[in-house]
Amino acid sequence: MCGGFMSWRSLAQLVTLGVDPRTLGGHAVDHLKLFTGGRAVQTPLPHAALGLSRHALDTALRKAAIEAGAKLEIDTIRAVVPGLAAGQSQDWHAETIFLASGKHDVRDQARPRTAGDPALGLRLRLPASLERKSLIGSAIELHLFRGGYAGIVLQEDGSANVCLALRKSALTAAGSDPRRLLEGVAERNEHFAACLGDDWHSAKIETIGAVPYGWIAQDTTQGLFRLGDQAAVIPSLAGEGMSIAVASGIMAARYWLQGGAEAAPAYQRAFAARAHPPVQLAKAARGLAERRLGHLVAPVVASLAPGLLTKLAERCRIDLARPEASPPACTKARPC
Repeated sequence: MCGGFMSWRSLAQLVTLGVDPRTLGGHAVDHLKLFTGGRAVQTPLPHAALGLSRHALDTALRKAAIEAGAKLEIDTIRAVVPGLAAGQSQDWHAETIFLASGKHDVRDQARPRTAGDPALGLRLRLPASLERKSLIGSAIELHLFRGGYAGIVLQEDGSANVCLALRKSALTAAGSDPRRLLEGVAERNEHFAACLGDDWHSAKIETIGAVPYGWIAQDTTQGLFRLGDQAAVIPSLAGEGMSIAVASGIMAARYWLQGGAEAAPAYQRAFAARAHPPVQLAKAARGLAERRLGHLVAPVVASLAPGLLTKLAERCRIDLARPEASPPACTKARPC
C-alpha cells in the first residue's frame, strides 16, 4: 500500500527490466489479513509478494538506469509544457518529456479534481520492533473503517509502512486532525492499536490531498508521455499502483522507440483503454470498502470464497503480453 507493497506482478515486471526486488532484502508477504467490524479473517495470496520501501526500490532503479547510460540531474520542476520542463536551477528543453510525478501535480499539467468528498492519503512509517514483527508477520493487513481503510506491511528493515486512504469527510469528523483520526480507528480496532504501539505519536505523518482515484488520462499532446499516477490513478486498495507505473513506463518506451515524440497521443489513448477495466474494478472495490455493506460482505468473501479475491487481484492489473499492447507502425498514411 502506498509504495510499500510489491505484488507478484510488480516483481515479475521489474525482473524483466533487470531489477530483482528479491535481492534487496524485501520482507516476505504471503497472506492477507482483513479487519472489519471487530472481525478478523485471513486468506493466502495467490503468489508470494514483498514489503519493500520506495527508498530501496528507487535506489535500485536509479542505479540500473545509470548503468544503462542514463544521466541523472536533480532539480525542482515548477511547470511542464510541451518541450520544456521549467526547473528551479534551469529550464530543461527536450523534444520528449516523460511526466512521472506520481500523485503530485505540476503546474500546467494538473489533473481535474471534481469529487465532492475528495480522497486523501495519510502515511507514517513506524520503527522496527519485535512486537510489530510478531503481530504483522508475513501479512499485508487491511483495516476497514467508515470512510476509508488502512494498510500495514513490514518492509525490508523491519519497519512498518502504515497508509490510509480516506474521504475528506472522515478526516473532518476527526476535527481535521490526522492524529485524532488514527486514535479513533485504534479505539475501535484493538489489533490496529497494538500495531501502532506507544511510539507512533513521534512518527511523522505524511499527507496528500485530493487524490483523483479513478482518473485516467485519455489523451495528451505530442512529446508528453504521462506515466504512473499521471496516466491512471488506481485505488491503493488493489495493491497494483507500482505494477501500473511499471507497465506504463514499458508501454511508453515501446511507443517512443517506434514513433518518437509524435507517438505520445497514440500511447496515451492505448494505455487509457488498457487501464480502464482494472481501474474501474478497483474503484468499485474501494467504494465497498468505505461503506458498511462492504464491511459486512468482505470478511464473508475472504473466509468462504477467497478465490474471488484472487480474481479481483488478477483483474486489477495491465497485461502487456497481449499483442495489442505493442505500438502500431507510424507511417505518413497512419501517423502516430
